[in-house]
This record gives sequence, structure tokens and C-alpha cells, in this order.
Amino acid sequence: MATVRGISSVTRPLHLTSIDWNNTRDRTSVASCLVEGVYKMEVDRQKNRSGPELQATIWWEMLHFSLLETLTNNDSDSSIYGAVFEYKYYNHQNIPGSTTPPRYVIAFRGTIPKSQTWFCDSALNLRIIFDSLHQGPRFTHAMHTIRNFVAKHNHTSVWLAGHSLGAGLALLAGKTMAMSGFLLETYIFNPPVSSFPLETLIKSRVVKGGIKITGSLIKVGLAKIFKDLEEDDPSTNIASWTPNLYVNPRDVICSEYIGYFKNKTFMSKIGLSEIERIAAKNPLRSLFVGKGGTSTPTDLSNEPLHLLPSAFMTVNTSGSQDRIKAHGLNQWWDPLFKGEYVLYQFSS
Repeated sequence: MATVRGISSVTRPLHLTSIDWNNTRDRTSVASCLVEGVYKMEVDRQKNRSGPELQATIWWEMLHFSLLETLTNNDSDSSIYGAVFEYKYYNHQNIPGSTTPPRYVIAFRGTIPKSQTWFCDSALNLRIIFDSLHQGPRFTHAMHTIRNFVAKHNHTSVWLAGHSLGAGLALLAGKTMAMSGFLLETYIFNPPVSSFPLETLIKSRVVKGGIKITGSLIKVGLAKIFKDLEEDDPSTNIASWTPNLYVNPRDVICSEYIGYFKNKTFMSKIGLSEIERIAAKNPLRSLFVGKGGTSTPTDLSNEPLHLLPSAFMTVNTSGSQDRIKAHGLNQWWDPLFKGEYVLYQFSS
């Protein structure tokens, strides 16, 4: 789950001289650049940079944002894991036919493979693997910040964004807020998936499809033995929330989202959507090991992080990147980006 990324210089999107908020690519570039700004803030902190030496500020100032609040791990390594940015030219009036820009963007970085951040970031990556991110202090702190801003301002003016580990935080936060009726616009770059990466490791579509269908039937059968399948399904409550999901088929960390939605579509076409829903919600380890702690139908702690009824998914189709570059954040503001855009919408 770690972000194997270089933290040296990254080329800024110099082509973004003005922002067209009606343009999906521009909105994507803004969100990804603000996340990059969070990465740079933590690197500046680790290298004790100050004043003109700071490399982070340009990432939001060039987009006419200001830094409003810094989110830090106060109870552990004191690292910066997120930030709240405010758009300087925000206008709350809705203009027919146009997309309203955000007033606030709450952004989260991924893993930085340096000694000062490696331990805490890796611990959270393990939480993602075992679907317990909701129990971590970073998520609790992030949710406190998000809820405060939504309570004080119109939720339509608040965006969430994150990359890798930070994408996991943004995704879980967005799902949690959607459960409360607040559908926040969310940008999720290279989000981690806790399931086996069939999409990357197995090339045959027939083999992948066979494995997924067989696995679904096995999990449903085991779920009937070990669990009460009549419990409430949180995914039905977030079906109207459609996050913006960005994945690269060569990225082993996030590529399984492609297979997840393809399988969801196929199972729906052949009339097995209910089997797919139950199987996706019940990974094998949760059936045999169980979930720690208590949960309610509204805290999403009973389901894997990657479960989504709906998403607007952007897939990088460049096809020439190595696996490290495929997980990079800078691909999403690249002016030469080539992608495929698919809207997935299911009731659960």
C-alpha cells in the first residue's frame, strides 16, 4: 500500500494558467496538485526548510488557493498528513450550466518512504489491508476536521482529495459523510484495494472472470454459514454518492478497482447482482477471523474499504509506464494524459 514515489522535484502543470471549473481535466489537475502540496509540506518539515526555501507553497498559490489549516499526527510522529485549502475567488452563487468551484479542499497525502514517516504510514497501510482504517487516529482526526467544515459551511463547497494511503482516507471519509446525507465531491487518486490484484497479475479475461464468479459463490456460501445476511447494507445508503476515481491498470495497488467494477457490471447483466453484493461485502478473512470491535450499520466498519456502488472512474490508458510511475500522482495533471472515462452506477 505504500507510495513508492520520489519526493524530489516533480514537474508542475505549467499549462494550467487559468482554471475552467467546467472542465473535468482542470478539476482533476487542481485536486491532484493540492494533494502534491501536502506531500511537499511534509518534506519541507522534514528538511527544516523555511522562507524562500519552501517548495510546497507554489503548489496551491499557483491555483489561487491559500493554506487554511494543517493536519498533523499530534499523537505520534508529528508529521503533516493533510491540509485544508481555501479558494481565494470562491463565489457561492450557482450559475446555471456551470460547475461551482470549491471553497475548501481537504487533501491527504500518501506514504512517504522516509524514516520520520515510514512507521506511522506503514501502520495505516496495514489497517487498510485488514479493513480497520476507521479505527486509526489519523482517520478520527480527519473526520473531526471534515465534520467541522461541513457543519459551518454548505457541504457542496467542500471537496475531499487524496492519493494512495491518503486516497483511502478520503474514500472512507466520503463514504462516512454520505451515510449522513452529505455527498462531498471527492477525488481519489490511486486508492489501495485490500483484495488480491487479479487485474494486474492475471492477463486472461476468461480466467479472471471464472475466478471472480467462483470466489463469489464460495464466499456467499460461507457467509450464510458464518454470518447473518439479513443485517443492514450500508452500500445502499451511499449509492447516490459518486466519487471521482483515478486508477492505472499497471498499478498493483489500485488496478483491482477496474476488475471490481467490471465484475459488478457482468454479474448485474446475468442477474447475479445480489450474489456479487454479498460476496464483495464478505472477504474470506472476515468470515474466518471476524472484525474487531463493535460496529453499526452507519459506520461502514463491516465492509471492505473499496466497496462502492457508484463511481466516475478515470483509467490511464497510456500503457508505457513502469509500476512505480503507474502509482505516481503527477500522471493525473499531465497535459499529455490519455484516459478512458466510465461512469458506474448501481443501487448497491
